[in-house]
Amino acid sequence: MELDGRVAVVTGGTRGVGAGIARAFLRAGAEVVVCARRPPDEPVEEAGRKAVFEPADLRRPAEVTALLARVAERYGRLDTLVNNAGGTPYRPLGGAEEAERHARVLELNLTAPLVTSLAAYERLRAARGSVVMIGSVSGTRPSPGTAAYGAAKAGLENLARTMAVEWAPEVRVNTLVLGMVRTELSHLHYGDAEGIAAVGRTVPLGRLAEPIEIGEAAVFLASDRAAYVSGASLLVHGGGERPAFLDAATADKEDGHGSV
Repeated sequence: MELDGRVAVVTGGTRGVGAGIARAFLRAGAEVVVCARRPPDEPVEEAGRKAVFEPADLRRPAEVTALLARVAERYGRLDTLVNNAGGTPYRPLGGAEEAERHARVLELNLTAPLVTSLAAYERLRAARGSVVMIGSVSGTRPSPGTAAYGAAKAGLENLARTMAVEWAPEVRVNTLVLGMVRTELSHLHYGDAEGIAAVGRTVPLGRLAEPIEIGEAAVFLASDRAAYVSGASLLVHGGGERPAFLDAATADKEDGHGSV
């Protein structure tokens, strides 16, 4: 119970990766508050303990301020903020008519974490706490079809590094850079179970991550085990993407044309 007595807020924590993070923090002993615009279909719970749900639209600064005030009133402290809320539809870059949609993606994935972190700063500083940003490999390489999302995640990683310098030594700030994660919405991106398995085989570890595995990495960054870790970007992507030339090389060997 390495986070026993500590309080964590997980934005977008009612489903998917966010729920996995919340469950891992509950397992580690923390009091957990999850926020989203709508309540979860079922409680987020783990090890006989439940996360507290608080409604908030993180694109509205007044709601962020009110959320953190309710957390302070309930618990009297805040130790960890996990900026997980985000996402994007698949939308290739187009003409001017698409600008507003892309701007909303930037707002949710970059501006909202900035505003939420700033609002939480004084409470995190008092607790000598930490911020965990949830980034993506989309921010480290070209992101066709999700350009604004990739740009936001690249900016989020840079923002975390700057915060880590400016807010030291009282507040640590780190980023989890995620690859593909299997959630209840995976079928929308990858199809049925066979399609998900096929996508998983493109990852060196042979599968997509489970949300709780992302949560365990977040718990590490929030814990005393990471007391000297700040400004870091921790890749949680199963080894990345299997290079296409490896498959071609394997096929050549099977055909008897491999080099020696």
